[in-house]
Amino acid sequence: MTEAKSLIRSKAPLRISFAGGGTDVAPYSDERGGMVLSSTIDMHAYCTIRPREDREMRIRSLDLAKDESWAANGSMLSYDGNLDLIKAVLNHFEVKQGFDLFLHCDAPPGSGLGGSSTVMVSLIGAFSEWLSVPMSQYDIAKLAFILERQELGFAGGKQDHYSATFGGFNLMEFRGEETIVTPLRIKGDVLNELHYHLLLCYTGRTRDSAGIIESQRSGVRTGQRQVIEALDNAKRLAAETKDALMRGDIRRIGELLHESWEQKKLFTSHITNPHIDRIYSTAKGCGAIGGKISGAGGGGYMFFICEYERKHEVADALAKLGVGVQNFSFDKYGLQTWRYRA
Repeated sequence: MTEAKSLIRSKAPLRISFAGGGTDVAPYSDERGGMVLSSTIDMHAYCTIRPREDREMRIRSLDLAKDESWAANGSMLSYDGNLDLIKAVLNHFEVKQGFDLFLHCDAPPGSGLGGSSTVMVSLIGAFSEWLSVPMSQYDIAKLAFILERQELGFAGGKQDHYSATFGGFNLMEFRGEETIVTPLRIKGDVLNELHYHLLLCYTGRTRDSAGIIESQRSGVRTGQRQVIEALDNAKRLAAETKDALMRGDIRRIGELLHESWEQKKLFTSHITNPHIDRIYSTAKGCGAIGGKISGAGGGGYMFFICEYERKHEVADALAKLGVGVQNFSFDKYGLQTWRYRA
C-alpha cells in the first residue's frame, strides 16, 4: 500500500479558562508574570492530511468555507489574510510534497474557546507526524505561539497553545520567555461534581478579540493603574481557584469565578456589553453562583457554576434570551496524532 493512500490525522482540544486569562498577554506577562488556570473540553480542532504523488497542495477549511490550491514548489507562501495559519505552518516545515488538507473545528471562529490557536496546534501536530519531525509538547506549543502571535501578528496570549497541546486541567505560569505547565491531578469525584454544577453556553454572538486585546495591552503599556491592578488580582484569583479546586470546594470556585469576572471587566471597557450583562444577571438571578466569559470577551461562550438543583432553571432562563446550552465533558488528552491506512 502506498504512502499516498495513508491518512495523517490530528485533533487538539478547545478549552475553558477558569481564572487568570489576560495575564498571559504581553506586555503584562513579560513585565509582571502571568498565571492561568484552564481545562480542556471534548470539543476539538481536527486536521487531516492525505499525501499526494504530485506537488499540488489542496486546502479545504470547513469552518471558513474555503477551498484553495497552491503549488509546493519550494517558495515561501506570502501572508495575505487568506488561510495564513496554514501558510505559516507550511513555510516553517518547508513542505515540498503535495497533499490534500481538511480542517474543521467544533466551535465557530470567535467562540472564546481558543479556536484559532487550537487549529494551529492541530496543524503543527499533523505535519510533524507526517514529516517525522520529533517535537515535545513544549516544542509544539511554543512553535504555535511563535507562528500565530509573532510571525503572523495575531493578537492574544500564550495559554491557548499550551492548553491545547498538553490537555487536561493545568496551572500555567508565564514568566517572560519561560512557560511552566503544571498538570493538576484532581480526584474523579471532584471532577464529576464540578461538571455537575457547570453550565456552558453560547451567547449567540461571536466577536473579534483583536481589538479587545489591544485595548488591554494599551492600558498596560500606558501604566493605567486600574488595568494593572485588575490583572494582578486576576493572577491572584487563578492561584486561589486552583487551591479551591484541589480541595474540592465547588461553591468557592463559583464565588471566585464571580470575582474573576468582576476583575476581567476592568481590563477594558470592551469586555462586556448589554447583551452579556443581561445573560450574566439572568443566570445569577436563577441560581448561578458565579461565572465568566471564556476568552477575551465581547461574545462567544460563557460558563457558570450553578446550584446543582437550579442548574436547569438557569438553562431555561438563558434559552429565553436565545442562549444555547452546550453539552460537554472535560477532556484529559491534549494534542493527538495518528496514521490510518485506508
